Formats: sequence, C-alpha cells, structure tokens
Amino acid sequence: MDLDMIRIALPNKGGLYQPCIDLLKSCGYKVKKPTKGLFYRDSQNEVEFYFLRASDIPMYLSKGIIDLGVTGDDFHREKASTAKKVLDLPFGHSKLCIAAMQDSGFQSKEDLFGLRVATSFPNIVRDYFRDDQMEIVELDGAVEISISLGLSDCVVDIVETGATLKSAGLKIISEPIFTSNASLYSVSEPRNKKGIDKVVNRISGRLIALDYQLVEYDAPVNILDDACNLTPGIESPTICQLRDDNWCSVKSMVKRDEAHTILDNLQALGCKAILLTNIEMARI
Repeated sequence: MDLDMIRIALPNKGGLYQPCIDLLKSCGYKVKKPTKGLFYRDSQNEVEFYFLRASDIPMYLSKGIIDLGVTGDDFHREKASTAKKVLDLPFGHSKLCIAAMQDSGFQSKEDLFGLRVATSFPNIVRDYFRDDQMEIVELDGAVEISISLGLSDCVVDIVETGATLKSAGLKIISEPIFTSNASLYSVSEPRNKKGIDKVVNRISGRLIALDYQLVEYDAPVNILDDACNLTPGIESPTICQLRDDNWCSVKSMVKRDEAHTILDNLQALGCKAILLTNIEMARI
C-alpha cells in the first residue's frame, strides 16, 4: 500500500454507488469498480479507491485504515464512528421509519413499548425508544418480512419511497426517527491532510457548480445598479464597459433554483443579450 496515496472508500453497491462514481468522474478522477477485487488506483491523481459495504465504511474510518469515505449518515450514527463529516452530498436521501402491519392498531411509538422490533439499526433504535423491556431483533436485511414470519411485532427500516413496506402490507407509524443522506467523511486524525484537502476541495467545487449557474447580460448604464442588485454574485458581479458608453456587460453567478426568475426580472428591467450557462467546476 502506497502511503502517499489518499485512500477513499466508496459503497460497492446500492443506491449510493453510481452517484459516487458520477460525482468523482466529474471531479476529474479516473474511477471504476474492477471486475475482480475491490480496489482501483488512479495514479495520476494519487488516489486509491476501495469498494466496501456502506455500513462498514464508518468502521474503516474510525480505525484510520482509509482517509476518506462516502457513506450514509445513518450508518455513521449507527456505528458511533469517530470520523468527521466534511461534506453533505446531494444524494442518498432516506428516512428511518417505524412500520407495522396495516391492521395492527399501532398508532405511536408508545404503543410499541415492551414489544419486539426488527431492524438493521439496533443502536439508533435503542437510543430512540429507551425502553429496557423492548426486544430488538437485529437483522442484516429483508427486515419487512420479519413480522409475517412471527419474528417481530414491528420494524424500523430505511424508507425511500415506501413501496417496499407497502408491498409487504405495512404502514408507517409516526414521524421518521432519523433522516439521512450520503456524506463525505474524513478520518479524525489525517496522516496526509494536504492530500485530503485536495480531494475535498475538488468535490466541494463540483457541488458549488451544481448549485449555481452563470448569467451574462448587457445592461444600460442607467439601470446598472438595479441589475446588479438582482445578480450580486459571490463577492460582486464582473462589469465591463462596452464600446457604447451607455451599455455595460455584466457576469455573475446565481443560484440554480433562482436563475430563471432572475432572467425574467433582468429582461423586464431592460437588459439585453441575457445568457445562462452551466458551470462545470467552481472554487470560491
């Protein structure tokens, strides 16, 4: 193992796998899951990728075996990992919910005290209920079938759309006990902070680029202040005098979810040649 390389753990399957690959490729990394083994080296960028179970990644981080890892906040919490969250990622959103049979009559968590709960997240469940009489049945998967098999009275499981629970004849009880998304975590005591920071800055730059767009337009000098108030940018907009002294060219970053409203307002104000483009990468 090359100690100069930054070791990054990625989920080897499931809903987090492909978004991780897409994100890292957009940051300039050469990454793919090998047909044999669980390791891939990007020598040019001095990074080694390890494809592991998402639920195991917090343990590898806590022991300092890897430098960075992408996993769900639920797995991080369940394993009581000492890793440090450095970035929230825009995928892997889920909820940890209590569910029981449709005809069970259970309405709240108080109805479940002293009963049997099947889950893959025993520590989160234990912390939530704080019920010494509750029997927690720990399962690695297929939690929803445990009730019909007589193993539990209810379950606590990850819910994305709720389709799996519904197909098993279950209903969700009360609010989610934990909400989660994918995050980038760092080892708490980095051996190569400079290398870790380089990776984090690339990913952070890509996330900024996904959150913003670039607007460019020509504005008459007499409305320039009003136009700039609509597009203040990160620090301030870039303004260039055009050949015609009555006009300026303006360039600014705007929030993606506000971009089209801003374009409408710029046009109504009297701006011309309004352009909106995507940003591939950003550092601010």
